[in-house]
Amino acid sequence: MNFLAHLYLSGSDPLIQIGNFIGDYVKGRQYERYSPDIQRGILLHRKIDLFTDQHAIVKTSCAHLSEKYGRYAGIIIDVFYDHFLAQNWEDYHEDTLKDFVSGVHRLLLYNYFKLPRGVKRFLPFLIKSRRLETYASFQGIERALKIMSDYSSLPDHTHWAMKQLEEHYSTLDMEFKNFFNEVRAMAKHELLISTPV
Repeated sequence: MNFLAHLYLSGSDPLIQIGNFIGDYVKGRQYERYSPDIQRGILLHRKIDLFTDQHAIVKTSCAHLSEKYGRYAGIIIDVFYDHFLAQNWEDYHEDTLKDFVSGVHRLLLYNYFKLPRGVKRFLPFLIKSRRLETYASFQGIERALKIMSDYSSLPDHTHWAMKQLEEHYSTLDMEFKNFFNEVRAMAKHELLISTPV
């Protein structure tokens, strides 16, 4: 799962949203430095990632990309799944995608000084480009993959990845929807059992 899905799966608690958003940037026991609700979001992020990485449907989706990406295929599928979430947003949320993303931007800016250094570095660009919203378009996904390959160890097979998305679009869309129903249920359960008494 990528940024948009993690934010969506956080429910309505803003501090859990923050924790889930920054989850990749908080290693080991560093999460203990944060407030209890942000900790809940970070731990939820980790559970979502584990659930995703081990899920048979996600492994099937990754197979479409393993030829060029190998062990990195899951990273591309995370981004593709955010595309399908953005495309089908009205099926999952009562707010428009634009309004949801604007609310996330306000939340992250208001809590800027709570964010890890790595998140602070890319947040201005993420907001200015409205990157979460652009996931709904092919151009937005292509740009996100290009940025990721430029600034990480992700191999740059962006053009090929986009061809796979186009060729397997209906299949990937169906795989996303089937998987997302399950991860939504898992995240909802985790939020319920981790609610402080």
